[in-house]
Formats: sequence, C-alpha cells, structure tokens
Amino acid sequence: MAFANKNLSVIAYANGFTLWHYGAGEKMADISKAGYFNNVKTLMNIGDIIIINADDQTALKKIGQTGPAVEIAKL
Repeated sequence: MAFANKNLSVIAYANGFTLWHYGAGEKMADISKAGYFNNVKTLMNIGDIIIINADDQTALKKIGQTGPAVEIAKL
C-alpha cells in the first residue's frame, strides 16, 4: 500500500514543532522507507515526532530529513 493522507493527523503543534500520528494496516518496514511521506513533505519539519501505528508494531520516530525525500529515524 501507499501513503494515505487520511491516516495522518496532527496531535499537537507549537513553535514550529509538530507531533504527528499515522496509523495504517501496513508493516513498519514499508512505512519507514525513505520517501513514504513525500506527499506531505512541505508540512513536516526535521525534528518533528511521528507516532506510527503499523500492522506489526507501534513506534515513535522522528523526521530526520525532508528533502529530497522524507526520511524517518529512530528516536
């Protein structure tokens, strides 16, 4: 499956930092691939935190890079 905008939501925003939530019926390995969140890269900033509820696990990740592809990293 691919990124679905309807599965992404903002939990909190302050001073340029956003706490995101993304929930989808996909494996964490697929969601964690570079470029998965490219459709919303203009909304995400380096250092933002994303809670990912994947099909196989839940994890906290951070946005490590936003260009040319969005990359997420472990905290």
